[in-house]
Amino acid sequence: MTTLTTLVGNPQPSSRTLAVAEELASQVSSLTGAERDDTIDLANVAKIIFDYPSDEIDALIARVARPGILVVATPTYKASYTGLLKSFLDRYGANGLAGVTAIPVFTIGSPAHALAVEHTLRPLLVELGASVPTRGLAFPTSNFDDRASIISEWLEGQKAALV
Repeated sequence: MTTLTTLVGNPQPSSRTLAVAEELASQVSSLTGAERDDTIDLANVAKIIFDYPSDEIDALIARVARPGILVVATPTYKASYTGLLKSFLDRYGANGLAGVTAIPVFTIGSPAHALAVEHTLRPLLVELGASVPTRGLAFPTSNFDDRASIISEWLEGQKAALV
């Protein structure tokens, strides 16, 4: 069975980005039949992200790199992803995410950042060897309370790439 892992790079624990990512993961799991793994909220390990070696971080690195589906979510920081997410992903070598089907997600505060997910996170995931068959989801935080329906609508347009 395919495993679906969720990785959140917001430095704030229990963030809106986390809620959006978990809603998307739930809907993708329902669509694909993938078994959900526990969500990795990098805010919970931010203090040790630069510890080398770190058994805890190494275990998270291994979980994210397992073949399957990976939802990668981050708030938009300076028209890009967070340094926390970048620091985590920097631990992978070339093709470190080979065999992973990634879905990039940005929470955005302004429509001006709608393409940031495509121009910043998608290339990083592809560089690491992940397959990224869908458009990235740029989720407007102003519509946070409507996340289930917005994600459902987005997923309807992407489902052919996932099933």
